[in-house]
Parts: sequence; structure tokens; C-alpha cells
Amino acid sequence: MLQKTVFETGLNREGLRVWAIVAARYTLLPHTLALSFFEKRPRMKFPANGVFRSLQQLLTPTVLSALPSTVATSQRQPALQTIAQKKTLIESTSEVSDEGGSRIREIPYNYTSFSDREIIIRLLGDDAWDILHSLRGERKTGRSARMLFEVLGDIWVVERNPYLQDDLIDNPRRRAMLIDALRHRLREVEKRRNVDVADADGEARKEKVGELVTRAAKAVDRFEAQFRETWDLRKRVLKVLGKVTHKDNITFDGLARVSHVTDATDWRVEYPFVVLHPDTEEEVVGLVNGCIELGLTIIPRGGGTGYTGGAIPLTKTSAVINTEKLETLSSVKFEILPGHTEAYGVIECEAGVVTRRAMEAAEHAGLVWACDPTSADASCIGGNVAMNAGGKKAVLWGTALDNLAAWRMVTPQGEWLEVTRMDHNLGKIHDANHATFRLQYFDAKLDRSKVLREETLIIPGPSFRKIGLGKDVTDKFLSGLPGVQKE
Repeated sequence: MLQKTVFETGLNREGLRVWAIVAARYTLLPHTLALSFFEKRPRMKFPANGVFRSLQQLLTPTVLSALPSTVATSQRQPALQTIAQKKTLIESTSEVSDEGGSRIREIPYNYTSFSDREIIIRLLGDDAWDILHSLRGERKTGRSARMLFEVLGDIWVVERNPYLQDDLIDNPRRRAMLIDALRHRLREVEKRRNVDVADADGEARKEKVGELVTRAAKAVDRFEAQFRETWDLRKRVLKVLGKVTHKDNITFDGLARVSHVTDATDWRVEYPFVVLHPDTEEEVVGLVNGCIELGLTIIPRGGGTGYTGGAIPLTKTSAVINTEKLETLSSVKFEILPGHTEAYGVIECEAGVVTRRAMEAAEHAGLVWACDPTSADASCIGGNVAMNAGGKKAVLWGTALDNLAAWRMVTPQGEWLEVTRMDHNLGKIHDANHATFRLQYFDAKLDRSKVLREETLIIPGPSFRKIGLGKDVTDKFLSGLPGVQKE
């Protein structure tokens, strides 16, 4: 792909050499870590302060020289002389985002779905973008702005790359070099800020730049501190959760975290702090209680095929509990359900059973699995229940809620909860006059002889769906029925 790109842009051999060197270093490390690498190349010119230019600056002159004259002529336009002219050019070349701000991509290495505005707000505060935007049209050389963006870019690329995080955690010397380089840039911006300014607005501009530098310095301090905090919290997690499950089931590596950052929505907010893979159902309650003790946000996850974002971590201290190892699947059994005198076919599945396996078990017994989600080859039963999955057959036989006889779960308080449908109408739940559910709570040992408490929910059947709505539920809260959410 590199060769194809270079060929199409028509770079010469010297351009190819620069592209290959910069791209290789750029894709592996923040550019501050490659400073010594570039200082050995005397042919490349860099600013006197020792901060080398960005990838775009190195490549732009070479690429433009190879473009057709109709494109390259823009480089021969008269230089902009006034602030108003510069501001007009910036505003004319920027796109307006949904938030009403400019989607100008000036932060290096930002190939995420986050705009510059969102990154600046996350790192520097809610009003930092407004301050920066007010300074945009007042730039002289733009060098201070570039250095500030490079600081934010280096922080951002590490925060969005678990592999780089692991590398810096394991290499204190490299981490110290990165932090020193970030602070060096901010010191250079501070020096330029203190130079006397001739225009009348110089003092106000100086104050605004000082506010941004102060906030950026605090962001660097937080960035530095998070490596020690991460190391310490990982040790605590291993100590607490290692008593519950094998340590191989407690994963902090980049692959595990990248694999659990999103679901079918491809919406990425935060990477999980740790991913847990319990071997048995009994381990789940211990892991939940351990996460509560550690202050971690718990995200249960099955196949990751949902479109509602239920498996997406929203905080940096999230623990994803992957249930895919919980794959015990019984054969079809005929049991007498509560409120009935005749036996009906039922099947018991653990949360990690792939939906297709349950469908095949039902088919083997000459029966039909009522729920038929499109993701049957990848989704898991736990997710089907949690998201009230349906599929194309739902208009005939209903969704997961319509076909559940009972389910067992761990509550956010670290207790076992068994929910049993007491008067199943063997059809769609909204056709029943009412639906009765028995809720029984047990301690972490699941001693069925000791029920901590018991509740009964009686829910009017028609309240679940409006008349004529054959699939989705109308009452998203489901009158407080635990474990099942909207489809």
C-alpha cells in the first residue's frame, strides 16, 4: 500500500526515502520519541529549538511538487498579509461540525473519530476550545500553536493506543524522555508568550496563551501520573481477583483491551482497564464483588454483536467480564412449569452459549428455537436475554422475553438473583392478562436453602407492547423486571 501511494503521488526517490522513514517511525511511536533518530539526518532542516517538523510538514512540499499545475498553483498565490486575511482563509477551509465548531485537524496523529475540538475539551477543559478559537486568527508564525498541538497529539495517541501504554509502563526511561519532551515544548511556548507584542491586544492574547499553557502543563502532569496509577491498580486487581479466578483470566494486554473497546456499533469511548474471562459461573459473583471492592465499573459482555452500546466501556476504570467461556448447554428436557400441569420442552444455557448452538439443540429434538437474531452465529444467550433479542421470527413467536421460563444473574450488589415466570402463557407476553415473576435473592454461595429475600412482580400483559406492535416492547423499563432491557 505504501508503494502504491508513493507511485500515484509521483514522489521521487528522495521523497520515497523520507516517506518510508517518517511513516515507519510515526506508526510505532509518538514523534517526540523519535527526536534523536531525526537529529542524525543533517539533510532535514528543523527549527532551531530542536523540535522537528510534523509528518505533514515534511511531506507537503515534496507531494505538491508532483501534483498537476492546477493544484500546485495554490502555492504561488500572494502571501497573506493581514490577520483578517488569515482568519478568512481558515474559516473558508474549515467544515462546520454538528456542534457548531470548526472541524480543523491540526492535532497530529489524530486518526480517531474524535475531532480536535473534542480532544481539546477532554484534555484542557470545557472552555479551552473557545479560548483557542479566539486566538486562531491572531497567529503570526503559528509555531506556538503547532507545539501545543504536538503536546496534545502525543498525549492523545498514547491514550488511544493500549500497546503504546504498555510499552511506556514497562520502559520508565522512554517514558521520562517523552514527558521531558512534552514539557520542553511547553517551555518554548511560554518563552514565545513572554516576548513583547506591538499591537494593542497583545496583553490579552498573552493572558489567553498563558491559560492554555497552564492547562496543558496540568494535562502533562496527569498524563505522567496515570502510568504509576495504572501500575498500582493492576497490582491490586491481580491481588484481589486472583483469589477468585486464575491469573491468566485477568488480562491487561493491548489485544484484550482493543478487542473489548466496542461492539457492533463501533462506538469507541474508553478502553477497558481490564478484561476478565471467568472459567465457571460460580466465579462471576466473586469477580463482581472484587470489582466493587476495587471501584471498577462492571461491563458484562458476550459476543459483542449488540447495536445498543450495552457492552461499551464509558470510563477508564472499567472491567469487562467476558462470558464466552460459560458455554454449558443442556439437552432439551420436558418439565412442568409453574402454574401448569403438563410438561413442556425447555433447555438450559449458560450466558456464553452461542445462539446457533441452542438453535441446533432445539432442532435436534424436533422443536424450534423461537428467537432468531441475525447475529445467531456470533451472539450469545446472555446477550439475547439482556437485549431482549428477537429476529425475523419474533413476529410469530415473540422475543426472548416472551419465551423465557427462568433466568439467573448476579446483581450489582454482588448477590445471586433467580427470576422465574410463574404463569407462562406459552405465547406472546402481551396477550396475557398479567405476567407474574418471582424474584429470589441468594448470597454469593448460592445456598438455595437460605433465601435472603423474595419479591413478586405482577405486570399487566398489555403494558409490554402497544396493540399492533408485534415485536419490540413499549415499556422499556419493563416495570422493574431485572436482567432484561429493551431490544
